[in-house]
Amino acid sequence: MTTVDSVAVLARLAEDQWGLVTHSQALQAAISRTALARIVDAGVLERLAHGVYRLRGGEPARLVELRAAWLGLDPRRPAWQRAGVGDGVVSHRSAAQLLALGDLIADIHEFTVTSRRQTRRPDIRIHVRRLTAEEWSVVDGLPVTRPSRLVADLLAAHEDPSAVATIAAEALRRRLEDPQSMASAVAPYASWHGLPRADGRAMLDHLITAAGAEDRLDLLTAPDPTATEGSPWTPKARTRTIHSS
Repeated sequence: MTTVDSVAVLARLAEDQWGLVTHSQALQAAISRTALARIVDAGVLERLAHGVYRLRGGEPARLVELRAAWLGLDPRRPAWQRAGVGDGVVSHRSAAQLLALGDLIADIHEFTVTSRRQTRRPDIRIHVRRLTAEEWSVVDGLPVTRPSRLVADLLAAHEDPSAVATIAAEALRRRLEDPQSMASAVAPYASWHGLPRADGRAMLDHLITAAGAEDRLDLLTAPDPTATEGSPWTPKARTRTIHSS
């Protein structure tokens, strides 16, 4: 295979992966290590992380480093073949970053998987948890925990309560989540904050109040975004585009 042919193959692989391709995918496409090294040295590919490259020439995708880290969780499988939960779901601070909620700094990439796995990368943190179909969706091409699960995960991780409260309020204000789902998710942490045990409504009210939301009552009675048929959060429509506000 000529260098021109190899670049064409890499471009096809990267087309549906935000301009990214992995070392393993290149080898599976019959591109030798030597040929791949030449292409990198020529500046056609930019190394983003261990075993993950970006094809130069295009506009970098939003949060490209997070996308590269997610591809690196299973470098042999292309993005379009991954089903979701078992392949790693963006969670915790990284989920807040992807959903553009709050101001927690995502200085490492966090993912939730269904079974224990290890990574040698110090910039990746793996959480193990089984997620239901209602606890995650696809945002901008990446599987990510929904806001209710995100807020619960951050509380469980003992993140700054005021920062978590801001995330909860913003999610409700932008109609990314409904109060009932959020209250149910945060109920296990009510007693941590001196509230009646498992009182999710009281816990959600506590968070919204802590966020200093002037529209507190409106947020606590926000409509369910899944109530409309064909809503982006329903299992039949797994992909949702989130815009920063």
